[in-house]
Amino acid sequence: MPDTTTSAPVAVVCAMPMELAPLTKRLGLRRRQVGGLPARAGTLPDGREVVAIVTGMGTALATAAVEQLLDAVTPSIVVVVGITGAVDEETPIGTVVLPERVIDHASGREHRNTLLGPGELRGAMWTTDVVTAAHELPALRERGVVALDMETAAIARSCEARAVPWTVVRAVSDRATDGSVDDEVFHLSRQDGTPDPRAVLRYVLRHPTRVPRLARMGKDVRRATRRAATAALAALAATAD
Repeated sequence: MPDTTTSAPVAVVCAMPMELAPLTKRLGLRRRQVGGLPARAGTLPDGREVVAIVTGMGTALATAAVEQLLDAVTPSIVVVVGITGAVDEETPIGTVVLPERVIDHASGREHRNTLLGPGELRGAMWTTDVVTAAHELPALRERGVVALDMETAAIARSCEARAVPWTVVRAVSDRATDGSVDDEVFHLSRQDGTPDPRAVLRYVLRHPTRVPRLARMGKDVRRATRRAATAALAALAATAD
């Protein structure tokens, strides 16, 4: 049954805790259970209620968590917020990506994004559960793909099945062209998006000269999460009555 204690809240969906952290801080979100899901809740500056969840990484976890969320509440809109990887060498770290389309790698299905506030929809986002090899990038760019992620198409599919509006606001944290996020680096995090200390230790012992690069990547991720949060709040502010 829907959660009748909340009247059409705005729902924020992130894959990893670090993506939600800037919004939690800025909005003063509090811990809450929503339909059995660990969540954060609070209000936007305009007074609207907001509920936020972390799904974990990948389409399967994203689908399961969003379906559970939508079983509990009927949001006015679902806003996907987080980081993304650029598919070219020129896009600056921290660039906000507002794709016109989101493409599901597994099915080929396309989902149309909704622009809420300032900015312009441009290009496509490619949702995939696998690390995209460098040799695949030119073909993706030919299709208009500008960024990669692992959850948005799955979230869009669940929302559209229930006629719930959705949008995605992500910021670039890395570039797929530079090989910085290979399979080994990807698995430095658990599937729930939290760091795996043992994997990090093994990586550092195996590749001590790459520690500065890891530190730089961490800095880039933090910058991107802050940019995404700022852009998402600006978009939501534009929809206030």
